[in-house]
Amino acid sequence: MFESLSSATDLAPPASVLTVSQLNRLARERIEAAFPLCWVAGEISNLTLSASGHAYFSLKDRSAQARCVMFRNRAQLLGWRLENGQHVEARVLATLYEARGDFQLTVETVRKAGVGDLYEQFLRLKEKLEREGLFAHDGKRPLPAFPRRLGIVTSPQAAALRDVSSTLERRAPHLEIVLYPTPVQGGEAPARIVAAIEAANRHGECDALIVCRGGGSLEDLRAFNDEAVARAIRASRIPVITGIGHETDFTIADFAADRRAATPTAAAELAAPETARLQGRLLDLRKTLARRFERRLETHGQYLDGLARRLIHPGDRLGQQRERLDALRRRLAAALRQAGAPALARLARAGQRLRLARPDTRARTAHLERLGDRMRNAWLAARQRGTASLARLDAGLAHLDPRRVMARGYSIVRDAGGRIVNDSRALEPNDAVTVSFHAGQAQARITSAQH
Repeated sequence: MFESLSSATDLAPPASVLTVSQLNRLARERIEAAFPLCWVAGEISNLTLSASGHAYFSLKDRSAQARCVMFRNRAQLLGWRLENGQHVEARVLATLYEARGDFQLTVETVRKAGVGDLYEQFLRLKEKLEREGLFAHDGKRPLPAFPRRLGIVTSPQAAALRDVSSTLERRAPHLEIVLYPTPVQGGEAPARIVAAIEAANRHGECDALIVCRGGGSLEDLRAFNDEAVARAIRASRIPVITGIGHETDFTIADFAADRRAATPTAAAELAAPETARLQGRLLDLRKTLARRFERRLETHGQYLDGLARRLIHPGDRLGQQRERLDALRRRLAAALRQAGAPALARLARAGQRLRLARPDTRARTAHLERLGDRMRNAWLAARQRGTASLARLDAGLAHLDPRRVMARGYSIVRDAGGRIVNDSRALEPNDAVTVSFHAGQAQARITSAQH
């Protein structure tokens, strides 16, 4: 582990001889660099608890021992008391106390021997269930605000039961308590705890469940680090509060529960609101309600007084409306008279102008009758002239009508394309032609054509 003294002196100040302080400092630095934090198992001996809170002891096995120091800030975190003869596992940093040149172990934490495996199992199970979402907060149920009956899952001989019972008796003596007895330690405890939780759910008589026990080592709390217990708590339809061990103790059941309390007493305080506090709160609410009701009555009374002052008897209201109607009628008549006088004057002037400009309708009528007679005579003459001209044109068209010519024995010859043939040179022997007569037509074929 250690390098040669020559390599150590390479790091020393340039001097021919090392001082003891230099040697111890170099040794400490090399030891701390070579040994990171590690776990060391052994038996506690020569334990001294100083007034300052530091703990000094030795860890030994059959063939060796090492001095150890655990400073106050670390010793205060232990949930149990160190004693000579205890077999423990310590997480340490190897170092050298330079003042005396003593090799020693600075202890970070201590656990009882054999607890290491349990703690590793605890961490593995916690990680597994956390990945499954068994500890998710969104699935946890709220506690009832005003429970009527509480179930307690614990051992009848446990001090935790006495703590919970006395707390409930003090805070909420009206609450009914149902005990679901089960051992809280030992090999059969997990299955019995699961059965008690399931029984509480089958009966359905409780508003909340308290699962509790007193403090102890990790081995003592092993039943509450069981997977089946955690799943039973999570599957419970009744909200579950855990109060297991001391404030620094955490179990798998705590993570699975709907609420975790630091102690059984704290679990009882969470489950049951204090009757005296509720009564005080109720009294305050009653006073507040009375004050608000009184203010509301005063406000509505003032409002009613205002309405009463504005209220008028229907007869008086009708009289006022009648007087107002008469006044409006008089104003309307005066306005009509004032507005109608100019209009009547304008109407009289317009009538006068109309009488002066009125035409002589009898003379105009006689003139129109004369014009009508002249128009009728002109139309008759024009019609006679048009009829005679139409007769002449009809006679002329009759002479030009091909059908009258064909009636005298003439015919029309058309070739195969339907064109009229008026020249024999357009025909060749064997050409098919159509001959149209005054009545009907005939198909023929040219045998010869003379040009």
